[in-house]
Amino acid sequence: MRLPKFAVIAALSLAACARNIPNTDIRDTPDNRSIIAVIDAYRKAFDSRNTDAVMAVVSPNYYDDAGTVDASDDVDYKALPGVLRDTFSRLSQVRIEFGITDILVNGDKAQADCFYDAKYRITTPRNEITKRDTDMQRILLQRDGQTWKIVSGL
Repeated sequence: MRLPKFAVIAALSLAACARNIPNTDIRDTPDNRSIIAVIDAYRKAFDSRNTDAVMAVVSPNYYDDAGTVDASDDVDYKALPGVLRDTFSRLSQVRIEFGITDILVNGDKAQADCFYDAKYRITTPRNEITKRDTDMQRILLQRDGQTWKIVSGL
């Protein structure tokens, strides 16, 4: 069956209207822009080693099992400030960069898949050493009123 010419033109026109955020493959939507802004606020807070600023983008529902079945390394909202302060106290320099590769929004929940590149100087029992970590990370978010907050993945 052949589609009428106007139907093909209309479909192509609608497809052309869908735009991506510049330099990404991520659709330019208000939710996606808000999620990117939250992740960037987290990055800036982490770079400046600011526990309060990190907590400002984290949901009270925050819970992370660190990808293990061992409950001793789990972190919830209440424990997160202490974990952050301990981590920040050992860092003399830090710079983290995120490349967000995908965002999926499903109602009031979202996930952002990120590539991160972290460069830092950390104090060990023997001395201070320079480190660099790169990996993929999935950050889970939940809508809190009009804003998105991180619920897992830091």
